[in-house]
Amino acid sequence: MPDLGKIDREFFETNVRPRLGADRSDVRLGPTPGVDFGLLDIGDRALAVATDPVSLLPGLGFERAGRFALDVVLADVAVSGLPPSHLAISFSLPPSMSDEDFAAAWTGLHEEAADIGVSVVTGHTARYEECSFPWVGGATALAVGDHGDVIRPDGARPGDDVLVTNGPAVETTGLLTTLFGDRIDLDSDTLATAQRRLDEASCVRDAMTAAAAGPVTAMHDATEGGLHGAFVEMATSAGVGFELARDRIPVRPGVEATCAALDIDPWTATASGSLVLTVDPDGTDAVLSALDERGTEAARVGQVTADDGAWVDGERVDAPRVDASWAAYSDLS
Repeated sequence: MPDLGKIDREFFETNVRPRLGADRSDVRLGPTPGVDFGLLDIGDRALAVATDPVSLLPGLGFERAGRFALDVVLADVAVSGLPPSHLAISFSLPPSMSDEDFAAAWTGLHEEAADIGVSVVTGHTARYEECSFPWVGGATALAVGDHGDVIRPDGARPGDDVLVTNGPAVETTGLLTTLFGDRIDLDSDTLATAQRRLDEASCVRDAMTAAAAGPVTAMHDATEGGLHGAFVEMATSAGVGFELARDRIPVRPGVEATCAALDIDPWTATASGSLVLTVDPDGTDAVLSALDERGTEAARVGQVTADDGAWVDGERVDAPRVDASWAAYSDLS
């Protein structure tokens, strides 16, 4: 098990998979490496479920921090192809957080949830000693729909096209330049451009748009480990190969300059807001067109093969053991 970050596949298979509680017939999809959500049979309907930590970053301003936190929590269920519908959330807040600050964070979360169509159905909120920002709780997001509309992250098939939205290190760029802009060696114009990337660090609406345009066979958000991590997780979980060309992958303005200034590898840095999708070739143009109408940059960057693993420009890509952005965040904090 790594000292930091998500557990690896070996630890999961040894310690987690053999101990998953009761064996229930209504669990269509349980915990699986590389798969973002679980899936339940509820009568003739599908219920997608995903749980994540809640991160509130005071440096964003609490209202914006609330919106950002919600978008991260909803992402793993949004890639199921079913629109997020319900939220259960628990806050374990530091004693230093004022009522006014929490009200602002909750307002941001509420407004974003209402805009997406998500209803908060239960939760818990309290202050506790030893709690500290940014990790202040956990949340479970749910989405209800037809089984036929579910898109599994391990659903890639040989012959599918591989699409990427936004590209590498979008969240890393936007977040670090917004929180620590005065400590990063960038000119004012480049800094302002890089800070705008934070507005793109949400994939929920893009996932819903792509799923509706389809047919999408697999969808995954590029969080911990960045795009390289996402490529490897998707290919490995589906037992297929990804053949990709780096020069086809979009790179948003400000990303390269920021990553160079902070000595970050953009391809292994968290990129929340970027989606990796596999699409039946008959639907590729429709998906790209729908994303373009939303104002989201996206491109066909390669193809799914019967090989194994992820290959970029002919070289095999390994899953990073540590996200490339973490050291920079630690140094700047």
